[in-house]
Amino acid sequence: MKILITGCAGMIGSYLTADLLKTYPKDDGNEIVGIDDLSRGKIKYLKEACGPFFKKLKFIKADLTSFNNLWSDEFKNCDLIIHLADVVAGIGFVFSNESFVFRTNLLINSNVTKAINQYKPKRYIYIGTACSFPKNLQQSIESKPLIEDDQYPAFPESGYGWSKLMGEIESGYLAKEGITDCVVLSLHNVYGRYCDYSQETGQVIPSLCIKAISCLNENKILEIWGDGNQGRAFVHAKDIVNAIKLSFSKGENKGVIQIGPNTCTSINQISRIIIKHLDKNIKLNHNLKKPVGDIGRCANYSKAQRILGWEPKIRISDGISDLIEWLKINRVKN
Repeated sequence: MKILITGCAGMIGSYLTADLLKTYPKDDGNEIVGIDDLSRGKIKYLKEACGPFFKKLKFIKADLTSFNNLWSDEFKNCDLIIHLADVVAGIGFVFSNESFVFRTNLLINSNVTKAINQYKPKRYIYIGTACSFPKNLQQSIESKPLIEDDQYPAFPESGYGWSKLMGEIESGYLAKEGITDCVVLSLHNVYGRYCDYSQETGQVIPSLCIKAISCLNENKILEIWGDGNQGRAFVHAKDIVNAIKLSFSKGENKGVIQIGPNTCTSINQISRIIIKHLDKNIKLNHNLKKPVGDIGRCANYSKAQRILGWEPKIRISDGISDLIEWLKINRVKN
């Protein structure tokens, strides 16, 4: 097989690329191609994830907002395109830069679609987001688990959610026109190693972990944005990799398929898990002036279970524990 991964150096991309390099060895005639502009993902994390298998990867540094043959020619003779690349960040960045996020993701998605139209790969896996669901269905941590039909009438809260929804629509047209078989996976809040944990753009779990690690030798106060009662359906990147691999042979042209747990975990709960792992003397301080995003959402993943045979397996406490140990090492290095 020839498999191409956009956004291969991001958090999910690093886990996925490492897995596929091992599962589909080059010595057996397979080719894994990874594309990333390294604006958020880091090549050192990708190398860490892949280990000695990294040398088997054909890596291309390219900006997908600009259509050119440097990267688009790699779509030729592909069996499978996995499109992870986008601009994504924590809510502070996303809500302060909506026009940039919206415009950039539209360009990325449209250029990838153009290359798919040109070379017609056998299968296209588009990675969407639960942020594309209507904000009025995410107003309480007690909100009922979302089902795929809830996506319309559309009313995402952010430009990010809208941009990813447009990518879903484009992929649907590819399937409708018979250009390629499409699988659309709508991911809930993903966390794991190889993540962005910067203060400006990091997402909630790594950001909280870093803040907690940083306060160990100081005042032992962990700041939470909002009252901490807002929640998400957190899913580990390894569970996402499993869903993507299952969709290699299942789920084509079935519309959007949610990937996430059916439980909503609050930010306060996440904070308590982090504190339990690090230091029980850390206290929470809630900053009510900061943005909180959607109040609560989780997934009814019965469609993923029925079509893909997928369900989440990694317990959030175990995933956070692993992430903290990784962050301790990499924070010192950086």
